[in-house]
Amino acid sequence: MVLVFRLLISIRHDLLYMIDTVSHIKEYTAANAVYPVETIQSLWSGYGKIERYRVEEGEVASVVVKLVQPSKQNNHPRGWNSSLSHDRKVRSYKVETSWYTNYNEQCDEYCRVPKCLGITSEGSDVLIVLEDLDATGYSVRKTTVSIDEMKVCLSWLANFHATFLQSTPVELWEVGTYWHLETRPDELKALKDQPLKEIAQELDDTLSNCRYKSFVHGDAKLANFCFSEEGTSVAAVDFQYVGGGCGMKDVAYFIGSCINEHECDKYEDELLNYYFAVLKVGLERKNSKIEFDLIEKEWRALFPIAWTDFHRFLKGWSPSHWKLNSYSERIAQKVIDSFGTK
Repeated sequence: MVLVFRLLISIRHDLLYMIDTVSHIKEYTAANAVYPVETIQSLWSGYGKIERYRVEEGEVASVVVKLVQPSKQNNHPRGWNSSLSHDRKVRSYKVETSWYTNYNEQCDEYCRVPKCLGITSEGSDVLIVLEDLDATGYSVRKTTVSIDEMKVCLSWLANFHATFLQSTPVELWEVGTYWHLETRPDELKALKDQPLKEIAQELDDTLSNCRYKSFVHGDAKLANFCFSEEGTSVAAVDFQYVGGGCGMKDVAYFIGSCINEHECDKYEDELLNYYFAVLKVGLERKNSKIEFDLIEKEWRALFPIAWTDFHRFLKGWSPSHWKLNSYSERIAQKVIDSFGTK
């Protein structure tokens, strides 16, 4: 009887807070009619979905909507189901809502993002209606990239970091990225690499206490970049983990998402040199008064720290992950050794 009662309460709650997606799209686009086209993907752990809708006689021809429906019934693909994990995800969607409300429009053509057409919240559910990047020239998704294509994404990151350099992340994550140590105590506890575990806090402190901070995208993997047909420009999506931090956190994470250990060895200097060259131009375009050489000196030294910090998370979260390779182990060991000599 108690179980039936709880089920009825749950159904009543869902009905009470069910967002009328079509009505809101019509409102935000001044459309005559709206029709679902496809489900692009489900959100991580089943927290909602991303869909494309066709718009008739409206201000745009189509939109992409992100419908967030938090639930305690976690279904994490790697088994990390906890109230802490749930709370982190719920907060991430609040951060993304804040991003689209307060910061998104500061991005220009050099760090292209989808325009936000409208946001509505009902109960714990959130609907974000976005420009359809496919319809505006960014229809290509890549699972592998050339070095030149990586540079296109690094250019986006450099200009993004230039745009928000020394900005204060109000209503975003104070410390950006989804693997930030404070939000990942379970993964740290599971970490078997004792030397790495012992320097985890020092890694975090070193990155968090850097002099020059920007906003980091926080999940700058290849899957979150939408390419133009020619492959010469990109737009970025997914701002759940945007927040303050050293730009090297995005750069290290992105490079590691694209190439293998042998390519990392071969192209690390070339890719970093390119990133900093674009960052310099981006800061000049923004008329930044900060001396670029000081930023570059600090951030270059933090690249292996940022790499090791993600390596630390990954080794606790998924010890058999393909990114845990000889290059990462070598970088981490150098960092461990350097911390030991301080």
